[in-house]
Amino acid sequence: MARRVTQQDIARMTGVSQATVSLVLNGRDDGDVRIAPETRDRVLEAIRRTGYVADPIARRLAARHNRILGVFTYESVFPAGTGDFYHPFLVGIEECAERIGCDLLLFTSAPVVDGRRRIFHQDNRLRLADGCILLGQWLDSAELARLVAEGPAFVSVGRRDDAGGPVPYVGADYPGATAAQVRAAVERGHRRLVYVGEGTTGPESHADRMRGFTGAAAETGAEIRHLPLPNLDAIVAEARTCVFVEEFADGVALAQQAAEWGLRVPEDLSIVALGDPTRPAATDIDFTGFRIPRKEMGWQAVEVLSALLEAGGPSGGAGVPGGAGLPGGAGLPVGAGPVATQRILPCEPVAGTTLAVARA
Repeated sequence: MARRVTQQDIARMTGVSQATVSLVLNGRDDGDVRIAPETRDRVLEAIRRTGYVADPIARRLAARHNRILGVFTYESVFPAGTGDFYHPFLVGIEECAERIGCDLLLFTSAPVVDGRRRIFHQDNRLRLADGCILLGQWLDSAELARLVAEGPAFVSVGRRDDAGGPVPYVGADYPGATAAQVRAAVERGHRRLVYVGEGTTGPESHADRMRGFTGAAAETGAEIRHLPLPNLDAIVAEARTCVFVEEFADGVALAQQAAEWGLRVPEDLSIVALGDPTRPAATDIDFTGFRIPRKEMGWQAVEVLSALLEAGGPSGGAGVPGGAGLPGGAGLPVGAGPVATQRILPCEPVAGTTLAVARA
């Protein structure tokens, strides 16, 4: 097998330095030293004659960027047990990365501690990528703080609280979407509402839902109760007429239990699902609620990361003005700016069939 031709070989053949060969390959002159046209032509002719192909790793290192974006997942994203929740996020990430000419590197070697992967460990390979997309419901606050302080550039899919500084993210408007559903229930005569889920004890996405729920209840004068798990006994005993479930699967379980009790959904009990299934939940019921803009969140996370890298900011929006509430859609070309490094995208309401006028 023939030995691979190197830049040093080209330099030797043409009687120039290796640095000159590198400058010709990259189409640049070195400051005040300009390469004579005849020298450039001689180097290019040697390249054509030998079939030299530039080492892609060396060229990327010289350009400071590998054009590789990492994807770090705190939870497994491929098992069927996730109910395909993460698939649209990954589709959006892949499509935007392809559009801007970047490769993706999925980090899978991180150790699992207390049931979750950890970014920082002895053999972490984050620096193989220019920057990283973080994907998962739970993100470790200490690791976020270290990323904000030390880099590399990163963007979270999902809103995150400050961690020693602003965290770049693309999130969903859970408070607004949840509040709209509360108002719709109250308009249909429901005055005694239940919230089922972790609420403020859960990740930011759950806390945001609870915030929208309690805010809209206070606004409309509705009476509310929080239950960590579905509890039909308590719901019936307290004559609650509408249940808001943080997890879609809890709505399915509640509807099945209601059917076993002889209660009809929505005639006797209305149920609102606050998002898409994160775990398997087989059902034919068309639940009222909203959908999360998962594909667009993945797409725009790559946009934000690309903007951070082009601006030279390590993370947290350094060098790129922050902002919030940008609408989804168009897709930003690499290098465009200024660009918001914290974005909240609207959720899509779903009319469904599980919210009806409250019965006396």
